[in-house]
Amino acid sequence: MTSVRLIHSALLKHADYADAAVVPSGSEVVFLAGACPLDDSGATVAPGDVAAQTRRALHNMEVALSDSAASITDVVFIRVLVASNRREDLGAAWSVVRERFGAHQVPATLQGVTVLGYPDQLVEIEPVAVRAP
Repeated sequence: MTSVRLIHSALLKHADYADAAVVPSGSEVVFLAGACPLDDSGATVAPGDVAAQTRRALHNMEVALSDSAASITDVVFIRVLVASNRREDLGAAWSVVRERFGAHQVPATLQGVTVLGYPDQLVEIEPVAVRAP
């Protein structure tokens, strides 16, 4: 486990996430592939349900983090992609992300996109993490 330092600027007002993350000297950066809402057979879970797909994508992200000798508290940035043009859908995904990350409010981008790679896929999460060498 590393000691990521999250920076919250008192001068910037926005959603509940850090404005920057500082990576400890000597850490290894781990770039993970986009975490998708796929079950163990490779099928997209919960078609039409942004929140359920976000939960599964986060679960899959944590599996990849664990396999990389890292954890959710080692994440220094996330991008959450939601295949929708409705802010309500983006908000539904963000609520699940915030709940899972808890007090670890990493810098983030929440983005609506037109389409994602798998049939019925609505959510994809792109994390960057660090770990001790």
